[in-house]
Amino acid sequence: MKRIFLAAGFVLMAAAAGAQQRLNFDEGWKFHLGNASDPRSDFNYGIGNILAKTGEADHTCIKDDFNDKDWQDVQLPHDWAVGLPFAHVANDDVDMHGYHAVGSLFPENSIGWYRKAFTVDHADSGRRFLLQFDGIFRDSKVWINNCYLGGNFSGYTGSAYDVSDFLHYGGKNTVVVRVDASQYEGWFYEGAGIYRHAWLNVFDNVHLDRDGGVFVHTDGAGEVTIETKVQNSGFTDAHAAVAAYITDRDGGLLAQGEEQPVELKDGSATGGHVVLHLARPRIWTLDDPYLYRAVVLVRSGGRTVDSVKVRFGVRSVRVDKDKGLFLNGVHVKLQGVCCHQDHAGVGSALPDYLQYYRIGLLKEMGVNAYRSSHNAPTPELLDACDSLGMLVLDETRLLNSGAEYGRDFEEQVIRDRNHPSVFMWSIGNEEWMIQEWTTGKLIAQRQIQRQRLLDSTRTCTYAANVGNEYRGVNEVIPVRGFNYNLTGLDGYRREHPDQPIMGTEVASTVSTRSIFEKDTVNAYVPDYDSTYPFWASTAEQWWRIAAGRDWFMGGFAWTGFDYRGEPTPYRWPDINSHFGIMDMCGFPKTVYYYYQSWWTGKDVLHIAPHWNWKGKEGTLIPVWVNTNADDVELFLNGKRLGKKAMPRNGHLEWMVHYAPGKLEAVAYKNGRKLSTVVETTGEPYRVVVKASKPALSADGSDAVVFNCSVVDRQGREVPDAGNLLHFAVTGKARIIGVGNGNPSSHEPDQCAPGGWQRLLFGGKCQVIVQSAGVGGNWPIQLTASGEGLVPGEEHITAK
Repeated sequence: MKRIFLAAGFVLMAAAAGAQQRLNFDEGWKFHLGNASDPRSDFNYGIGNILAKTGEADHTCIKDDFNDKDWQDVQLPHDWAVGLPFAHVANDDVDMHGYHAVGSLFPENSIGWYRKAFTVDHADSGRRFLLQFDGIFRDSKVWINNCYLGGNFSGYTGSAYDVSDFLHYGGKNTVVVRVDASQYEGWFYEGAGIYRHAWLNVFDNVHLDRDGGVFVHTDGAGEVTIETKVQNSGFTDAHAAVAAYITDRDGGLLAQGEEQPVELKDGSATGGHVVLHLARPRIWTLDDPYLYRAVVLVRSGGRTVDSVKVRFGVRSVRVDKDKGLFLNGVHVKLQGVCCHQDHAGVGSALPDYLQYYRIGLLKEMGVNAYRSSHNAPTPELLDACDSLGMLVLDETRLLNSGAEYGRDFEEQVIRDRNHPSVFMWSIGNEEWMIQEWTTGKLIAQRQIQRQRLLDSTRTCTYAANVGNEYRGVNEVIPVRGFNYNLTGLDGYRREHPDQPIMGTEVASTVSTRSIFEKDTVNAYVPDYDSTYPFWASTAEQWWRIAAGRDWFMGGFAWTGFDYRGEPTPYRWPDINSHFGIMDMCGFPKTVYYYYQSWWTGKDVLHIAPHWNWKGKEGTLIPVWVNTNADDVELFLNGKRLGKKAMPRNGHLEWMVHYAPGKLEAVAYKNGRKLSTVVETTGEPYRVVVKASKPALSADGSDAVVFNCSVVDRQGREVPDAGNLLHFAVTGKARIIGVGNGNPSSHEPDQCAPGGWQRLLFGGKCQVIVQSAGVGGNWPIQLTASGEGLVPGEEHITAK
């Protein structure tokens, strides 16, 4: 679909004939905090009787002519919680959400108001306008031109409102959104605000329906089925015709079908389908994720009134109880990770590029599957997985078949079922209050039924933390999901040999990047694959189990990245998890190299720890080597420390008396020599800045990641540096967040203009920069400086 930026005051021109326009609605918003306990500080919400009459909004900020000129200008996606201070409060929910001062204990920070003004051309008065929000955390209510449109309770499902009847065509229109984040949904950082994209969809009265208008699925070979649903929102009957065709990614026509006539009563909808054939299709695989385009056209009154383009992949997924998962007939062991959706610096409001950046980092490690824990993912995450080749276990927020959550799950399936990356649905996670009982079984049966009716091309699982227990949900779920308790796997398999089994949540090693000694004061955990909670295991323990059982499909390690909240094993000053294989910024920990050794065919040889141990001469230091080579010999300053064979799916350890200098590992892999070195460095001398890509789109929303480190005078990276760096950006760009992966850092992720800074942690920090202009071709430069250091800079281009 066409993407156009719509700024405040922008006039919508008549939609192009035949195109359902999807207008980006992210720009031009005003924002102000309200108050959950004081109506007067909440712009009289609850005092003004806004529900007595339609259109009545007197004395509140809902009123269309309210003066909001002093409100903050924001661009969506927007997460106001990430900019709040940290609060050390003795409350489980506060610490599980990362100690940010949001929630019912902080009424002054837990209500957010958004306003946006725009105009619509007179010529479009006969069209339909649908205001769509991909995600608002949480409990949102929406008004336009003083009229209430509706609300959405969950922070993880989208909402949409037909505003056609309420618009002032040719005049000013005002959208107002109230967001109430005083109640949590999960036990992890969730953010606050309109943290995903907003859209204004423009289409004809006769159009492809928003909910399930186009569903494209294949038989894994040349047959492509395109299901359609056409809606007539007009007040008269309509005659229409539907046609579909398929193109390659460059627009070349590959297959097309005949028009199918459709008769539509006023206010009705009609479904249909067409089957097209591709000769010798290019299959969507993890290494070659090729995407075709299916285009559906609707014609009425002698003209094309609607068209929608859907990207899809030709692929097949099969689950075998004895052999596991097959993608396109080829066996695939799930090398997966669970992830929450926040990132350093920006909280839950990720620019689209960060979705691709994060999936790219996981691919580099060898990950082939992603579990959206524990909620419907943002659509752009699935786009990234489609494009880069990553399987997705698409999980709903709660195991609940009631009207509201049941509808949420249905909308999630309808929204996401065109994505080839989605290989299976998850109907819930660890519902320990009901999962073993009849209630859980009945809820699961209803959700399974909903899933099959809406998408018969996939199956589903449930993430259960009950070991060998079969009663309840596990009696009816098609694929049994194990959350930990892997010692019960073999017994469960013997008792239920006809039920496929996967690890929906495994491992849970806790570690702090670059810290190799236990530190209870700063809440740090050694950066080895050695520490884990009582319910969990190390990476090596679970993967040895998975690799040794053909019938076990593999699983999803907890987690790919650190995330805010759920501090484990410590609490304050710790503000985020230690579970990540990478930290909040995506900087690898030691366990990353264990997975990369056995999940890829790359030459991997990694030594931990670093070799800067001033004042600890003679102290025994545990040295870990991760590699997929055949054997490894270790040297300290040229002295042999022993040669060891590398066990399959294992690692190697030495205890080494520390002496400054050079620690070297030499390995042989299939007769080829590999070597790597860690060495004692000098003091930090110069800042090094590296951009994640050479250019970004000059579209006002694209982003780029700058990773910063320091080197000594010999150019060696200093792995334990903790210098304070200051950042400045030139060109049409803005800094939107900073981070360093320190789980106990209380520095702000969001700084005042001109005051962007961050301490290095383990020698690294990160700056996220976003395009701030549309069109043109100009240079962007990020400069990082610190006291006593030679500044570093990096240049990229915006175009």
